[in-house]
Amino acid sequence: MKEKLELYIKENLKNDKLEKHGLFGKLKNLFYYDNDSNEDNNYELSKDNKKNFDYSKNQNFDQSYTIDDELNVPIFLKRHDEISTTSDINKFIEKHENDYNDFQTTLFNMIDERNLKDNEVYNKVHIDRRLFSKIRSGKNYHPSKETILLLGFSLELNEEEIEKLLDSASYSLPKNNHYDLIIRFCFINKIYKLTDINNLLDQYNCKLFSY
Repeated sequence: MKEKLELYIKENLKNDKLEKHGLFGKLKNLFYYDNDSNEDNNYELSKDNKKNFDYSKNQNFDQSYTIDDELNVPIFLKRHDEISTTSDINKFIEKHENDYNDFQTTLFNMIDERNLKDNEVYNKVHIDRRLFSKIRSGKNYHPSKETILLLGFSLELNEEEIEKLLDSASYSLPKNNHYDLIIRFCFINKIYKLTDINNLLDQYNCKLFSY
């Protein structure tokens, strides 16, 4: 399993090259000139050429964009809230707020779907009963990411389900670090035993789950 994990991390771990060559890197090059860089950078803006600058040059844009006078940035990069009205925002919120389940609702729906009792869930991963009680009774209680992951292991969630549970509490499993990749790997491969998970985390000197 460790060899399989090593291959998974090698294939999925994101690094700084994405920032340099991805969309962020392209946009960054439009406005910043790195004097220490050995690469040819043709995107430095001056006061003379900031108007009608051709962003299509080497950037795969289809047309030129006018620079905003006040912010000195292209119109298409302006903050969305500066070009949206309050009415538009309210309509957007009203349309989508009912589609979103909070963490407690998402968690206990998953527990009910599996016909589990509360003590079966928290005892399995050594979560304190008082902590679980806070989650059960406190609608606004916001648990740590580690607690949510433990609950996910206890419920034996798949990758999509743990992403949904984490998202309901505004967490995620990014692919830019070993810890989150190992956790994702465990959910994909149905590795739910904490000793096995800690062995994989320890292989990359990551923080272990305490129990």
